[in-house]
Amino acid sequence: MADMGAFREAVTTWAAGGPGDLARDLAARLPVRAVVLLEGLSDAAAVDALAASRGRDLAAEGVCVLPMGGAMSIGRFAALLGPPGLDLRLTGLCDEAERGYYTRGLRRAGAAEQGFFVCVADLEDELIRALGPARVAELVEAEGDLRPLQTFLNQPAQRGRTAEQQLRRFLGTKKGRKIHYGRVLVEALGPDRVPAPLDALLAAV
Repeated sequence: MADMGAFREAVTTWAAGGPGDLARDLAARLPVRAVVLLEGLSDAAAVDALAASRGRDLAAEGVCVLPMGGAMSIGRFAALLGPPGLDLRLTGLCDEAERGYYTRGLRRAGAAEQGFFVCVADLEDELIRALGPARVAELVEAEGDLRPLQTFLNQPAQRGRTAEQQLRRFLGTKKGRKIHYGRVLVEALGPDRVPAPLDALLAAV
């Protein structure tokens, strides 16, 4: 039986230059009504975790959470999935520094920009500020990463950086760590502490 994971893989193959027939077929059969375009896997982990905490199954609702593998891919994915292609509703998150890529890519595809919500630096930064650095450090310790964090903080390059900046950089120092903590940080949020861009995104789908 086809599922949203198969559709996600088919779209990724299509965006890489492969055939689009399978993506078109799955979009109709599932059916898919909206796609959440995200820069990477850690963003997808956070979105999935927040949806689960609110009792939502996005795939069952016809919503595909799709990490693009980088902000500069927005134009290609918007063209395939937006009005020129499958004509699905598009939404997502973008970083402030990457907003220009999104604006240009969405406009070229004739897709609405209103469904995209902007993080100041990135989603990890939003989550760290929402929880506070002390709480994030507690979570890092609970996940067994206290020693790597202490080693990281002792590096000369970390001197002069804020605690928020240090923690954000730490999450990106090991493969898979950002993905893991995308879920962990979201699950630790209280209902009234969800960062505005993430909260608005989930409300929009």
